[in-house]
Amino acid sequence: MPYRDDTVKKPAGQIHQIGNGQVLQMRDYDACNPDRIIRELRDYWNGLRYGRAVPARSDVDPRGIARSLDYAFVLERIAPGAGRLRLAGRHLIDLMGMEVRGMPVCAFLNTSSRGRFSDVLESVFKAPQIAHLTLAAKPEYGRPQLEAQMLLLPLRSDLGDVTRALGCLVAAGETGIAPRRFDLVGDEVMPVIEGGATLAPSPSMIGFAESKENFTPAPPRQASAQTPEQRRAGFKIITPKTPDDA
Repeated sequence: MPYRDDTVKKPAGQIHQIGNGQVLQMRDYDACNPDRIIRELRDYWNGLRYGRAVPARSDVDPRGIARSLDYAFVLERIAPGAGRLRLAGRHLIDLMGMEVRGMPVCAFLNTSSRGRFSDVLESVFKAPQIAHLTLAAKPEYGRPQLEAQMLLLPLRSDLGDVTRALGCLVAAGETGIAPRRFDLVGDEVMPVIEGGATLAPSPSMIGFAESKENFTPAPPRQASAQTPEQRRAGFKIITPKTPDDA
């Protein structure tokens, strides 16, 4: 008997009817939907809290975010305003065209946006709080315009300090030639507890995220006004004692 496919193919999210008469409501599994992925990841993070303000890194189980796993990552704070990717999904690898574990998360940003990104990232650990970022990559040869969203959710390490983060990076559209880097075009910080206060992102360290306008250089060293002869005259020659002098 020849193979017969009785499935009526319709756009994702509509009702599908199969040959045995069973009607199923299909969810959107195939399309890259940034809003859905971000919502699911945040709901999963909230489900790990169990009354706590911030869940622990050890609570994260990849099986709980199976539908969003390709876009998810876990990063570690390694310095003020700097984070390193410990785990990363396939989508992030495709954007960079290489393995990204161990790379700084700011590698996905253009250099002009890394200062502000560092400020936002540090506020996620310091407050702690949630951050939602809007990103955009300009079109170039072989690289179509690309829009993306990033979510950062704080986590506690095994030592109890907030130095980990669960997040996702979702770029909708054709990736084009890797690597793809983004400009930070918008950011929003939110409290971990509804109604709580937030901490405005601020410069976190000299030379990385802090504005040069706020940096006061050390005063220059004053040159000595003495001549070489005058400096030699100030030296004192010490003659070691001999046993006969004792």
